[in-house]
This record gives sequence, structure tokens and C-alpha cells, in this order.
Amino acid sequence: MKEVLLSIKNVDKYYGDFKALDNLSLDVYKGEFLTLLGPSGCGKTTILRSIAGFETISSGGIELEGQSIMNLPPEKRSVNTVFQNYALFPHLTVYENIIYGPKMQGTIPKEKHKEAVFDVLELVQMTGYEDRNVSQLSGGQKQRIAIARALINKPDILLLDEPLGALDQKLRKHMQLELSRIQKESKTTFIYVTHDQEEALNMSDRLAIMNKGVIQQIGNPKEVYNDPSNLFVADFIGERNLVHVDVSDFKDNKALVYLNKSPVWVDCHRGCSKSHALKNEVILAVHSDKMSIKCDQSEGSFPAQVLSSRYTGSQVRTEILVNDQTMMVIEYGIQDCRYEENDEVYVTWGKDSAVILPKGRDTDEG
Repeated sequence: MKEVLLSIKNVDKYYGDFKALDNLSLDVYKGEFLTLLGPSGCGKTTILRSIAGFETISSGGIELEGQSIMNLPPEKRSVNTVFQNYALFPHLTVYENIIYGPKMQGTIPKEKHKEAVFDVLELVQMTGYEDRNVSQLSGGQKQRIAIARALINKPDILLLDEPLGALDQKLRKHMQLELSRIQKESKTTFIYVTHDQEEALNMSDRLAIMNKGVIQQIGNPKEVYNDPSNLFVADFIGERNLVHVDVSDFKDNKALVYLNKSPVWVDCHRGCSKSHALKNEVILAVHSDKMSIKCDQSEGSFPAQVLSSRYTGSQVRTEILVNDQTMMVIEYGIQDCRYEENDEVYVTWGKDSAVILPKGRDTDEG
């Protein structure tokens, strides 16, 4: 059974009349990599700052290992934070930056300073850089030093607030792998904030998807990607087509819809009741990259008109017209069918690629 390290209970946070966190509850397990994912302004950084002690919550509680940390100042919480701007001292060496906190707070005996610094430098693969001035480091190297400085006191939790936001795309991808490695090797619980879903899916053990101060869904990357709890999650995670449809029948938790007058049975997911389906208060959500285009009709396929097709290197992106709405089909590698603009083609999708969801965008899964 997983051990709960941090427990956030029914937390509200107001800024004046604005409610940034709305009755939010969340358990974080020891040793996991948890990502808070959502659009700007959804409340994810507010949670992070509340855990760190930089924000005072309006109501609710936060417990670390079963003990409230509400009245503890930031320096007394076994929590460290890595920021997007690194917050390193430019006039100090790598060694001086890393040891600065323990030296000021007296958390590590003086005779152990060198050993502690060298241990975290080895962890972040920056051994040999201890005498380098931080102003001489690249963005990725500065990020590693910021993480080393945060880990030297061996906190229970490392909070990371969009730490890769200032890096270019290639370096970001590399640092995603490095962060995953560092988290596993250090066995430190990471709580990571980002609005980048690729980052979140690549690194996390679990994701907490947020919107308007509410956790919409919590789960591992596969669960969240393939089994969205509501329309907001379906729209935010992955590249999905969202199409308004009418339901003609409902059987065994499947809804019958017509796509360009062809019948297609689709799974009716969470919260999509028979009454929702038959009242047509639903949306068809289907992964763009799990659809395929054929030249010939087959069982379960439906006709569509090609609006445009673009080759983008690793994929072909084709816009099609379905029920007077535009859908995107993303295909990789060799296409099964050659077609041009205005051609009629037939479209299918793989198992578990499409769901019917209620039109309401938000539900509280937290």
C-alpha cells in the first residue's frame, strides 16, 4: 500500500473576491513524481506556494507525514522549491551556491560541507563544476545546480514550478529525462507544476489535471490520456476532435450516433448517462492520431470529405468534414490511401479511441 506523505484537505484560497482554490483535496504519495497540470490561472502554482509556505490558505489544512505544517515558516518545512528563473547567485561559484543554504541555516556540519556538495553534484551529473562561476553555465547546467541546491538538505518534497520553461525545446526534452532520473535516484517526492502536457505525460507517475481551482481528474498518464473524466480533460490532454452529435440509441453503455449518415457505436464514458445521451447533451471526443483514412468502405467506417492535407515530416495531417464540422486526422508513416482535396474517403478509429462525454466541461474529481 502506498504511503501518504502530504495531505491537502479541503483547501480554499481567496485573493480578494477571486477564489483561486476551491475546496481542493489531494494526497501525495511518498517517492512519487506528481504533476499539477492545467492552463494558466488554474491554481496549480498557488497550491505549490501554499505547500512551501509562501502563501497562506483561506481555509482547510495541509499535513506532512500526518502533522500540520500550517503554522510553520517556509524554512521550517521539509520542502524545497526550484523556480523557473533558478534564483542562483551570479557572483558565487557552483560550490558556494549549493552550500549557501546549509551554511546559513547550520543544517549540515561544516566538516560535512564538501562531501554533501559533491554528493548532489554527482546526482545531477555536474561533478567537476564546483569551482565554476554560475554565470559561465548554460541554461541546462544552471537548472541542474538549482536542483542540487534544493536537494542538499534532503527535503521530503521537492517543489518544481515550471523549471524548464526558459529552455529551448531540445534541451527541455533532455532535461525531462534528467529530472525523471534524478527523482528516481534521489527517491525524493517531486511535485511538478507545468501547463505543458507532453512534459507531464513523459515524466509523471500521476497527473492532477486542474481548472478554475478544482482538480478535474487524478490518475497515471495512461488513465488520464485514454479515459478522460470530463470534456475539459478530453480537450486539454492529447489532440482530440470534439464533435457535436445526436444520439439515436443507447445500449450496454454505448451510444449510437450517425456520422455523415453512417451509424457508429461509441463508448459512453464517465457521467454520460442514458438521459444525457438521448437528450443529445453530449460530445463525441476522438483522438486525432488514432484515426485512419481508407479509400474503401469497411465495417464501422463512415464517409468524409477531404478538406486539406499537409505533410509535416513525421506525420500527415488531414482535415475532413463530418456532420458539417471539421475533424483532424493525424497519420504516421505510410498512408493506406492516396487522396486529394474534395475526395470522398472512409474513416475509422482504433479501439478505445473515441468516447461520448456530457457537454458540461468540469467535474470535481478531487
